[in-house]
Amino acid sequence: MLTRADIEAAHARIRAYVRRTPVVTLEPAALGLPCRVTLKLESLQHTGSFKPRGAFNRVLSSRVPATGIIAASGGNHGAAVAYVARQLGFPAEIFVPEIASAPKVERIRAYGAKLVITGLTYADALEASLERAEKTGALMVHAYDQPEVLAGQGTIGLELEAQAPDLDALLVSVGGGGLIGGIAAWYAGRVRVVGVESEACPTFARALEAGKPVDVDVGGIAADSLGARRVGSHMFEVAQRFRLRSVLVTDAAIREAQRALWRHLRIVAEPGGAAGVAALLSGAYAPGEEEHVGVLISGANTELGSIEG
Repeated sequence: MLTRADIEAAHARIRAYVRRTPVVTLEPAALGLPCRVTLKLESLQHTGSFKPRGAFNRVLSSRVPATGIIAASGGNHGAAVAYVARQLGFPAEIFVPEIASAPKVERIRAYGAKLVITGLTYADALEASLERAEKTGALMVHAYDQPEVLAGQGTIGLELEAQAPDLDALLVSVGGGGLIGGIAAWYAGRVRVVGVESEACPTFARALEAGKPVDVDVGGIAADSLGARRVGSHMFEVAQRFRLRSVLVTDAAIREAQRALWRHLRIVAEPGGAAGVAALLSGAYAPGEEEHVGVLISGANTELGSIEG
């Protein structure tokens, strides 16, 4: 089981390589919400998402062979691994599905990784990357289901607790679950950590119903970041231990959250990164008036025109 000590060790390992991203506490009228809201802007992290934290921790705590690093991704993780490889001087090969967005594909290429576009979904790209890793011996950096990756993502919780020590709840977007798993392990039940998923990608909700990770069909506007077919086993152990829950939001609610963040705060968030705000604005998560709610804005890799349109 992932521990706070693991996350503290990850923080010591990666802090020279990642940004301590800022928080913004909103005035009550900012988004018309009844409670105090603090946004953690992980969208300002290197590569535009939280993903470098877990990737750096995995690579820095491993022996990397001459064949380098390999990963599968909907886009953000691939960009992060490509960035980590460039910063540390390793070759990287990244597999992404056809649904990966153009901004994310461009980032991966810009960081110098070898890019392979294959399959319709993340699961297809993952299968291809695992076959390739078996042939080459490259170090596999999983997008969400490795202890080192969860520990790296958990450093967000370590930072946020220092920046906003009186949170009552924290809303976290869920795809494969590495992010919420790491953060929930840090808070260890001291803050109510709630997963937010697209109705079109309900992997965590279905796992909670089944009592174990299960495969689900995925789609919708957030599929390139929240479109893992099932949540990871390491994350689910944390979820069961701390009794995490999931709320679901529609694509329409996600799009409205993106627009609200841009119109009122000039914050750019991709669909998956805006899911937590969507839960508040749509009422999927209904806070009390005295509640202090944290929301993780976890990615900004999108075209501005897709938000304004």
